[in-house]
Amino acid sequence: MCRRLQVVGAVLLIAVATRAAADEAKPAPTPVDQKAAIAYSQAAIGRPLGDFAFLDTQRRAVRLSDYRGKPLVVNMVFTACTDSCPLVVQTLAKAVDVAQEAVGKDAFSVVTIGFDARDDTPERMRAFAHAQGVDLPNWAFLSGDTATVEGLAENLGFIYFPSPRGYDHLAQTTVIDAQGAVYRQVYGAQFNAPALVEPLIELVFGRPGESGALAYLTNRIRLFCTYYDPTRERYRFDYSIFIALTVGAGSLVGIGVIVVRAWLRARPNAHNA
Repeated sequence: MCRRLQVVGAVLLIAVATRAAADEAKPAPTPVDQKAAIAYSQAAIGRPLGDFAFLDTQRRAVRLSDYRGKPLVVNMVFTACTDSCPLVVQTLAKAVDVAQEAVGKDAFSVVTIGFDARDDTPERMRAFAHAQGVDLPNWAFLSGDTATVEGLAENLGFIYFPSPRGYDHLAQTTVIDAQGAVYRQVYGAQFNAPALVEPLIELVFGRPGESGALAYLTNRIRLFCTYYDPTRERYRFDYSIFIALTVGAGSLVGIGVIVVRAWLRARPNAHNA
């Protein structure tokens, strides 16, 4: 049902930029270029995320404000898609698994939201999650009404519109910071894990927390000592640079002590002379 959108580099772009509207006041979709689509999406960076309300797969009420205080990863799909949407979620699942290992399973949350308000019911979202093999903690699949979905899409800079094959849309994953503002856009049905994990590392390890100065200092060290190992497709913590700096500083201190002691011994001799 869903047309595969052309991958240009790491970016999977739509063939047109605007989504069709339900009312006559909004224009029909028109073709635009890659630059316009990305510009529309990038314009959302820094924008506060609205407090939209959804239902999870158990039909429990969920508000996006419930996720404040930690980074949030958001992506939008439609469950009837048999092409790019499953690939987006499967790729995201691999990246989230890497991210949870790198920054902690409880350090951030993930929500996948169905943008086909008529058909993406909680039951359909639950079946979709199961079909994609998503079984990771702190990941919710949500459903919303038409007004909510359209409002969120505009808020995120996410573009979708009806097409003969269901919907065409921008393959986009959005990283929201702990204060609820759009922080980073990740494009493509397939992307390398660092595209998602790096901004999460910045947000989790690079900002002051509520645990005090020592915890913040520890996180800063982890920020600079975390690197991606492409052979293992995992992040590792390498403290060798700080160990080297400590050893180097100790050596300088030791040399300084020797020099000072030699100078002090030499002073009486110089005075007697």
